[in-house]
Amino acid sequence: MNRFMRYVFLLLFFLSVVGVAQQGQTPTDQKETDNPFSQSKFVPDISFILDATYLHRDVRDDNFNAFEVPGFLHSPNEEGKSDEMNSRNGFNLNYGELALTSTVDPYFDVTGIFHIRPAGLEMEEGFFITRNIPLGFQIKGGKFLSGFGRINEQHAHYWNFASIPLVYKAFFGPEGLNEIGAQVSWVAPTDLYLMFGGEILQGENEASFGVNGFNDPLNVANIASSNGPNLFTGFVRTSFDVGDVVCLAGVSGAFGKHRLNNGIDAFNINGSASYGDTKIFGANLNIKYLIFSDQDVTFQTEYLYRMMSGDFYFRENDTTVVKDNLDQKQSGLYTQLVFKYSKNWKVGIRYDALVQNDIEHNTVRQDNPTSFPQITGMIEYNPTEFSRLRLEYIHDRTKYLATENGFTQKTSNTILFEVNLVIGAHGAHSF
Repeated sequence: MNRFMRYVFLLLFFLSVVGVAQQGQTPTDQKETDNPFSQSKFVPDISFILDATYLHRDVRDDNFNAFEVPGFLHSPNEEGKSDEMNSRNGFNLNYGELALTSTVDPYFDVTGIFHIRPAGLEMEEGFFITRNIPLGFQIKGGKFLSGFGRINEQHAHYWNFASIPLVYKAFFGPEGLNEIGAQVSWVAPTDLYLMFGGEILQGENEASFGVNGFNDPLNVANIASSNGPNLFTGFVRTSFDVGDVVCLAGVSGAFGKHRLNNGIDAFNINGSASYGDTKIFGANLNIKYLIFSDQDVTFQTEYLYRMMSGDFYFRENDTTVVKDNLDQKQSGLYTQLVFKYSKNWKVGIRYDALVQNDIEHNTVRQDNPTSFPQITGMIEYNPTEFSRLRLEYIHDRTKYLATENGFTQKTSNTILFEVNLVIGAHGAHSF
């Protein structure tokens, strides 16, 4: 009986405490609890990522900024850009990434990703994704990283190395293929993962496409701006397992008009521009061997091939602009191997190369270099899933200095230490 009364007393005490707590609740608190439209129920997931590096390169910044990758990348001095990640000796505050994401209703999710840099604030991505569309379809719209290839739609903090692969930078620029438009994807109802996707994009990418027209002072190169979407992409992906080995493979294509202006509309005797068609094809392969739950080896490679044809304009002198036929075929690849040998440590090596650089004006091949190798080694320590410390060594033989007698290859060696920190509700990365 005593035990029974004790249980009754404890139950009554518990109910009394609950009653007092409810009585002590303010009207405002009661209203917020009962209100299905309370603002607290609609706070999006928020995260912030800080990325900073310390860099030592055996070439002074002023000299390095005069180097170029002939046929692929102009020198930073010529482009007038010096705010790329890891661009200078000493300390670099690469970016702060603010991400907001939330479910809108049963039909849409919305994500906004903003890059905060010393030069200012910019929206890197802002898009919606549909939910619950039948038959395996999904629609994405807004400003987003294209689904072209393997690494393009991944953010920088996801990469196993501190910089974007050389071939992506050469074909799409340091930010990759980031466009405004719409994407439709479909996952086939099969046991084997098979996904098809297509995109309609504005085509503002200045490395291979472009929407802005140009007109030289002599009115020889008179090209109108794009009047609507200028770029179309398509991709197919598949994935399958073979024992402890996971394979992911894909092919991609991007097709559009290019309007590339390098000072043709200014009184610049070295100005040039081109207008025509661009086609880029890509193939990627990712193989991960799972050794243990916290150990794996990942092999990843991508090959990209670009064809550009049309008209090429250049200023021969102050009073003459010449128009030639353009036929350009270029390609490149990267291959990387990363060994995660514990929960916190990984090492890796990456080989970058531009392997084809055929540019013809009026069937006359231009005298451009064809050797562009780069090797990067890294070791990474992750104290937790929210912090990353990475040490890299980069041996770069892709840069050249333009002289009166042609191009002279310039080799550089770089040691880089990176700190990447994450706070907030940041979703897990995909395989």
